[in-house]
Amino acid sequence: MFFVIFILTSALSVSPEDLMEPRRRVVHVLEDETGAVIVQTAPGKVVTHRGGSITLPCRFHHEPENTDPARIRIKWTKVTDALQFEDVFVALGKQQRVFGSYRGRVFLERAGPGDASVIIQNVTLEDYGRYECEVTNDMEDDTGFVNLDLEGVVFPYYPRDGRYKLNYHEAEDACKHQDAILASHSQLHKAWLEGLDWCNAGWLEDGSVQYPISNPRDQCGRKDTPAGVRNYGYRHKEDERYDAFCFTSKLNGKVYFLKRFKKVNYAEAVKACVRDGSAVAKVGQLYAAWKFQLLDRCEAGWLEDGSIRYPIVNPRSRCGGSYPGVRHLGFPDKKFRLYGVYCFREYMDETAGGGGVEGNNQLISDY
Repeated sequence: MFFVIFILTSALSVSPEDLMEPRRRVVHVLEDETGAVIVQTAPGKVVTHRGGSITLPCRFHHEPENTDPARIRIKWTKVTDALQFEDVFVALGKQQRVFGSYRGRVFLERAGPGDASVIIQNVTLEDYGRYECEVTNDMEDDTGFVNLDLEGVVFPYYPRDGRYKLNYHEAEDACKHQDAILASHSQLHKAWLEGLDWCNAGWLEDGSVQYPISNPRDQCGRKDTPAGVRNYGYRHKEDERYDAFCFTSKLNGKVYFLKRFKKVNYAEAVKACVRDGSAVAKVGQLYAAWKFQLLDRCEAGWLEDGSIRYPIVNPRSRCGGSYPGVRHLGFPDKKFRLYGVYCFREYMDETAGGGGVEGNNQLISDY
């Protein structure tokens, strides 16, 4: 008989020091006589950011206690909304195997007997989701689930071609090209709770099409309907076309507005960032800088996709309205010399910084 115990790290993000002495709350998962799993305390989730390290907690107890540890099999699997399974890690005794993109990043925590927890290092956007821990001893097994959440920001996206031009796969690619992934429903719902209001429907990672409305109005599904996340349901991934809702997280680098005496066209903007040891920033990188770097700049600049945007943390007159956010001025002719440019410089390591960075990083209490 197995008794599986999940131990959840309560810190929002986990540093190597945190892994040594984590704060924990215990969740007991027991088998009754029918073999059904009874969860006595809600397991919740663990939270980190891109580039961080996190423990996916799982503990087990078996009877009799003298069971040979070499016969215990531990398997971690990622479960998608479509109930598809992606192998992450498996261990049988001292033998271990890590799969796919997790190679070199996933390790057993080994905090003591009965510990099946794994540590994921250098967390990526794609690591977000639900994980299954399975512990097997000969003919008996038990499983439990842990949700890995990321701190980040959701943003709507459409390409130069215009609105409602993307099928599901094109939306997925568009987000990836802008340093993001398609957002989940829970990520979009959280963004709506934080004030996101967008009147165009977009794809989510589960293949549904939704949009968040904080201020109901007639042109966005009728004024007399309640605020919320409007849902078109699951749509045909090849034939139907919408915008996208993308999600990104913390950067291993810095976004900055390149200070120049002259405005530049798109080609000149690309060259200017390269000469400064950087690249033209992507849309997801600008949103991440606005969210985590608190980048606040009332100057419009080119981004990698040919759009013109600027980030506002502290709303003020002549800076695009009374709400914080990333302002979008569209996709002008790339020959126009009317704008500056936002560049992105990647850090060589987590503590490195770059010179020549221009920006206003003042702390605003609402963010």
